[in-house]
Amino acid sequence: MDANLIAILIGIVEGITEFLPISSTGHMILVGSLLGFEGEKASVFEVFIQLGAILSVVILYRDKFIKMLRTGSSWKNSGLTIVHVAAAIVPVMGVGFVFHKYIKAYLFTPYTVIIGLIMGGVLMLAAEKMSKRLYTDNIDKISLNQAFLVGLFQILSLWPGFSRSGSTIAGGLLLGLTRTAAAEFSFIIAVPLMFVACVYDLLKIFGSLNIADVQMLTIGFVVSFFVAYVSIIWFLKFLNKSSLASFAYYRFILAILSYWYFAG
Repeated sequence: MDANLIAILIGIVEGITEFLPISSTGHMILVGSLLGFEGEKASVFEVFIQLGAILSVVILYRDKFIKMLRTGSSWKNSGLTIVHVAAAIVPVMGVGFVFHKYIKAYLFTPYTVIIGLIMGGVLMLAAEKMSKRLYTDNIDKISLNQAFLVGLFQILSLWPGFSRSGSTIAGGLLLGLTRTAAAEFSFIIAVPLMFVACVYDLLKIFGSLNIADVQMLTIGFVVSFFVAYVSIIWFLKFLNKSSLASFAYYRFILAILSYWYFAG
């Protein structure tokens, strides 16, 4: 298949799935296997286009990021701050750094993704059923304790297929956040976390690329940015009216179809 077409297809997949609770990593692994786009070059490409999805969040929430940067570490009575974001990302960064090699070596397969899709779907259904009734309905009302505990749920996303947004949104529901507040907090804490993870991976494997790959990377980056931008806006509108259940059922169906395809 033409390299530019692969870039467009995977860019679309990344843009749609990065911030929806259906696991972008899981979809990238499954789609990469289907397209035969695997190996070191594929790994670099998939990491690089995540930066396009990150940029979409920065643009959408630019006022919030500017406010946090101006506020700095002063977190008392000032809404969402850098301290809240740090509390949410430090746990997963620590665990991810320690176990990064083992996760990449043993968990990046279609079958582990299938398991992650199912486990994440179960968590989301459980969160919808067990969520607290005293809601935090705005991200500026999130406490430092809630931020840290959401960060602990985010550790689950180190298992491919589990979904970073799925685990954090489900965790947020269990901790008393509304769906919209949990989703927006998930988007914001994704920016520094994904940026660090992407740069870390790129520094290790970027040398395998050459100038001929620049066009493919650019196409994937741009497609990922625009599709992620639209996906976030749609998802927030969806959460105002609906639950996470439909995403959980989608995950179960995808897991069944994937098992049928790869085991067949």
